[in-house]
Amino acid sequence: MSVLVKPTLALPPRTPESAKISLLYAGVLVLMAVAQLFTFEDFIVYVNSLGLPLSPEATYLVAPLLVVCEVFALPFLLRMWLSPAFRAVSMFLGWAAAGLWISLTVWIVAAGAPVSTIGFLGTLVDLMPGYWAICVSLAFGILAAWSSWGLWPGKRTDK
Repeated sequence: MSVLVKPTLALPPRTPESAKISLLYAGVLVLMAVAQLFTFEDFIVYVNSLGLPLSPEATYLVAPLLVVCEVFALPFLLRMWLSPAFRAVSMFLGWAAAGLWISLTVWIVAAGAPVSTIGFLGTLVDLMPGYWAICVSLAFGILAAWSSWGLWPGKRTDK
């Protein structure tokens, strides 16, 4: 009996398109995470200025949580050698990243937060908030769903 977890190779994707979609979503997450980490101090201040309905301590956790979800979703999307449990965690974090962005963009647009950027690229590039940002966040959710369907880490029951 081995105490150490053994990494396994990911199952082949269901379709070639799902493999391409997962690479697209991984590229978007890398771009966003690098831009957010490049201006991380300002990004934390930006997230705190949104007026989220959270305690002051909890708002300081949102920005790091976003970046952690984006970074740790990459191993699943890139089909790296992983333990089965971490493959499932990484898939969940891809969903969490999309869910957090959907929540943030809906809050920014609905509350009319007085900010000059939506935050996809941190505070590096000013992207004006608007309904387009909600559509982009929903697209992140679609990319996460398609990637999860195509690269599902468990046993498949294809007929």
